[in-house]
Amino acid sequence: MAKKIRGQLIQFGFIGISNAVVDIVTINVLLFIWPTKDSSLLLVFNTIAYILAILNSYVWNTKYTFSHHATIESKEIMLFILQAALALVINNIVFVGMFQLLENQTAFLSPTFVNQNIAKGMAMFLSSSASFFLMKYFVFRKTHKKEKKTLN
Repeated sequence: MAKKIRGQLIQFGFIGISNAVVDIVTINVLLFIWPTKDSSLLLVFNTIAYILAILNSYVWNTKYTFSHHATIESKEIMLFILQAALALVINNIVFVGMFQLLENQTAFLSPTFVNQNIAKGMAMFLSSSASFFLMKYFVFRKTHKKEKKTLN
């Protein structure tokens, strides 16, 4: 069992790297084109980047990490959307909160771009950790297949 979870964590980690690339590149392109410190615009940019990363995540996780549990049915898709929404809320709160904290502190002065990327990294770490556990225990749990077999 521990070996299986370790394997899922490793696969999830590799997929997480591809999600991170999508997420970071997207937000940095948006910030490069429209530099801003405005929290509302940062939320919009972060949400766009996160949605692209979550779509990438769904495709790869259903094909690899949780393929033996993925059924790609409406209930599973709804649970995936719910976990993604919760992870997005975590991501947005941490991103904007951490950015504001970094911008307002005076001990270590760093460029806004650096603060935004540090905040994004923290947001990605916390939301992806929550996302893994939500997908493992709620979205792609074993009971989905058992329930489907008993219904047929």
